[in-house]
Amino acid sequence: MTTFAAPKHFLAAGASRLARLTRWAGPYATLVQMVLLGLLLLSLSRIGLVAWQWQRVAATGIVGDIFVQGVRADLILLGYLLVVPLLLLPLLGPFLARRLPARAWRVVTVGWATVALILIVFLELATPRFILQYDVRPNRLFIEYLVYPREVAATLWNGYRVTVLLGFGLTILLGVAIWRVLKGAAVAPAWSTAKVLLSWPLAVLLAACLIRSTTDHRPANPALFALTGDSMVNSVIINSPWSVLDALASMRKEARSSEIYGEMPREQVLAQVRAAPWLAGYQFTSPELPTLHRQQAALTRERPKNLVIVLEESLGATFVQSLGGLPVTPELEKLKGEGWWFEQLYATGTRSVRGIEAVVAGYAPTPARSVVKLSLAQQNFYTLALGLGQQGYHTEFVYGGEAHFDNMRQFFTGNGFQKVTDRGDMKPKFEGSWGASDEDLFDKSLERLDQLHKAGKPFFTLIFSSSNHEPFEFPDGKIDLHEQPKQTVNNAVKYADFALGKFIRAAKQQAYWKDTVFLIVADHDNRVYGDSLVPVHKFHIPGLILGADIEPKRIKPFASQIDLGPTVLSLLGVSSEHPMIGRDFVRDSTTPGRALLQFDNYFTWLDDSGATILRPGGAALAAKYDPATSHLELLSTAPQKATVDKAMAHVLLPSMLYREQRYKLAK
Repeated sequence: MTTFAAPKHFLAAGASRLARLTRWAGPYATLVQMVLLGLLLLSLSRIGLVAWQWQRVAATGIVGDIFVQGVRADLILLGYLLVVPLLLLPLLGPFLARRLPARAWRVVTVGWATVALILIVFLELATPRFILQYDVRPNRLFIEYLVYPREVAATLWNGYRVTVLLGFGLTILLGVAIWRVLKGAAVAPAWSTAKVLLSWPLAVLLAACLIRSTTDHRPANPALFALTGDSMVNSVIINSPWSVLDALASMRKEARSSEIYGEMPREQVLAQVRAAPWLAGYQFTSPELPTLHRQQAALTRERPKNLVIVLEESLGATFVQSLGGLPVTPELEKLKGEGWWFEQLYATGTRSVRGIEAVVAGYAPTPARSVVKLSLAQQNFYTLALGLGQQGYHTEFVYGGEAHFDNMRQFFTGNGFQKVTDRGDMKPKFEGSWGASDEDLFDKSLERLDQLHKAGKPFFTLIFSSSNHEPFEFPDGKIDLHEQPKQTVNNAVKYADFALGKFIRAAKQQAYWKDTVFLIVADHDNRVYGDSLVPVHKFHIPGLILGADIEPKRIKPFASQIDLGPTVLSLLGVSSEHPMIGRDFVRDSTTPGRALLQFDNYFTWLDDSGATILRPGGAALAAKYDPATSHLELLSTAPQKATVDKAMAHVLLPSMLYREQRYKLAK
């Protein structure tokens, strides 16, 4: 027997066995085969994931439930995949006894089943790499990244070439094998017209039962399978195709996204938000714009200061030694003693666009996509650039990559940024998959800041770095590597820190330094992982404000990225109307604070009393969080209603303001 004959013989034998096993199903035989093969593939994938993550899985004590409930989740997916061919059956049913329609039906079912099973194979093979990055199965982020094939392809090719080739190779090989088996196992319908038409409603009902998977009031959804306090383990229970399909469905409803947590009367939402200590003294006088208020700057300036925000890609507290991380940011550690240093600052999400909406617009997170990418936020949506532009500021965005990524260019230009400078405007000495290196980015920024200063107008410049992004490419010979090999996240962070320190040293020599407030803050951490339902410690980020006449200070209370906008406006000496609900730390830096965290479909309110976690389709959970140990412990007791109401109001409000287009300035 030749090398190629053995696999062919094996596949033929498998097809023959499958055909005998499903011959009783007549015209439904191929669909039954799809279900059986689908269960086999998904179960094997789940077994592999459990073995790979055995330590975390075993710690939950529900290994048996993972596999039993996993099969249930797989049947839900396969129920969805049965719908299309079953709906087509009545069109051919009365004619299946005839040769041509019978052949057409076999082609349709074999083709559909093959495509469906290849989709399962592809997404399950992509799952380990996605879990390494985001600590959950593929979800809405998987879909969002597909919109930018060039950047994603460059990242995958330069950072994960072997994984990509192996993944696509296995998908193709398994796809061919699946097609051969299904084609060889195809059974002639051989049912009478009456039998087909009488059985069809029962087949549809069975598919509906698989999809619903419960007799409860609501059908099953991924949240039903959240059986543990470990979000990664919960995602192992379901399957990747269903996770992605559910994300697609939720993205269609995202204008009302926050309602997945429940309902609250509009006036109660507004009352809860406005009752925050830092908002209690403000007047909300516009019924049309319910969060619009006038913030009087806490500092009086003879002339408003300039503002430069350096948004550092993926620079979490895990890379800052004094915040409990690794010693790979020595430049930031040196600088923290020169300005306002936030000890408990938390990102609102896990994506750059989530950090952008929070830092630049002061907008709270929702389970929907970031407003940077949503259609109703592309014009007249409040940003610091829009507000400062009305105060006579020149506003600019500087980025080393291509600004169209994640829809940034459209969002920024439609909402107050007067100029966008990106890769096309630079002549970088080093260019990686994501564009110019951070040194080239900062060199261009220094050039632009000098030009803006000479123009004599106050300016606001947002600088967004990218060197600390997979596949972690940066120029040789710039730093003493933290570890080998070179292209690791810790080395990339150290290079990004080196470039940042070099930029600040150069800026200090410029005439505009004494007239400019610099905010250095991360958009999010690089990876989100941990055995907690919500990995709170991976939302902890550094934040530093320096420049101008800023005196050293430690900000100790919990803080959110949405607090940075109001704070820098006060430091600039700019009094203005805006809809931001964040806190001005210039006015009060001692009152206990809070942070707002959106992780997948979980929303967390974090304050000194602990964490309150909202989840779709279930009651809120209470947890105890220890910042010193980064440990989140779910409690058996229910959270206090007052705290749940605060959390509900703060997650419902941004969704409401977006939907009604009320997060803007008065005309």
